[in-house]
Amino acid sequence: MRRHACLVSSLLAATLLASGCQSVAVATDGTSTQSVTSPSRSASDNSRQAPPPSEARQDFATWIREFRRTASQQGIDDATLVAAFAPVRYQPRIIELDRSQPEFTRQVWDYLDTAVSPARVTQGQARLAEHRRVIAAASERYGVPAEVLVAIWGIESNYGSNFGSFSTIDALATLGYDGRRPDFARSELMSALRILQRGDIDRDHMRGSWAGAMGHTQFLPSSFEAYARDADGDGRRDIWGSIADVMASTANYLAQAGWQPGEPWGREVRLPQGFDYSQTELDTRRTSQAWAKMGVQPVRGDTLPDLASASVIAPAGAQGPAFLVGDNFRTIMRYNASTSYALAVALLSERLAGEPGLAADWPRHEQALSHAQIRQLQQALNAKGFEVGKPDGLVGPNTRRGLRAYQRSLGMVPDGFATLSLLQRLTGEE
Repeated sequence: MRRHACLVSSLLAATLLASGCQSVAVATDGTSTQSVTSPSRSASDNSRQAPPPSEARQDFATWIREFRRTASQQGIDDATLVAAFAPVRYQPRIIELDRSQPEFTRQVWDYLDTAVSPARVTQGQARLAEHRRVIAAASERYGVPAEVLVAIWGIESNYGSNFGSFSTIDALATLGYDGRRPDFARSELMSALRILQRGDIDRDHMRGSWAGAMGHTQFLPSSFEAYARDADGDGRRDIWGSIADVMASTANYLAQAGWQPGEPWGREVRLPQGFDYSQTELDTRRTSQAWAKMGVQPVRGDTLPDLASASVIAPAGAQGPAFLVGDNFRTIMRYNASTSYALAVALLSERLAGEPGLAADWPRHEQALSHAQIRQLQQALNAKGFEVGKPDGLVGPNTRRGLRAYQRSLGMVPDGFATLSLLQRLTGEE
């Protein structure tokens, strides 16, 4: 749960984890699947520089002594402090990963190709069968479909094959001392100490991503404290070794985040000719019936799913698939605030249930723009009077709004999808 699990999860570090959640996608709004609103993700700025290793070791030791004093004052006992900090090490690699910024964004279909690959579908169906009893128990208790739970498991750690090898104590201590969000990391480190003191896990087995996300479905320590559950009755909440605890904890997080039992996440849809793409934003909400009256039709079946608060999204504009999504899609985004991530979970869960893949094709000829190119596009739109706000290298609602206005001025379909050809036209490079 990077906010549970994957609750710090929403907004931004388009940083590819070296361990833990390995699949990082940039959504159409520019957010990464490594987001800061999920149970296991965090964001930060790049303003600080890492000290030389020798200086880091000396200052880190001082920082640890001060943190231990604070932790003791907050109720952490001496035995836990010794176990946690006697072997603690500053990890320069974690600082490198924390400060790394990818040059390029990633098209949603590139992410989905990996996240919903045939191999991941096959493996997920095997895991469903292997752990059917405990997965069904979590699903029934919390009202979250088994396939959704397994889809999150698959995307977060490839079904447990890679949930990270970093010591959570080392990772959070390093980030608390020298990371881009030190206050956040210190708070998570305090949560990790309370988990150790409670006896849910020992230090050696408390491992996960460089950013502090832990276990099969990548919970940050604070999310673990809030949402982890002991489903196998052994007195410990074990998201590293007990699949029963993993599934119950993940389901509990989603239930607490607002999952609506019995309601689908949404469906792939077909938009009518002349559809107003300014309506394809998550904050535009209507009933399914209202969307149907506007000509939105299901790709499969006769009627749209019955959703009281539905949005239409078109991640690749008029060139790609469109989706009608409801409250449960937004709940998945509470786990990780990226539309790419939520689509991956939704589509993988459907494939695990035996449903076919997408009917519409993605515009695979369109290459991803770099963050620098997106800033250039934003600057050009502003210069031509199509205001998008301060250029930041991320395609969000304001940038899409400006692009639509520019496309409309050219007589193009105003879908707001940023492409290289639009950038070249804006900057006179065509």
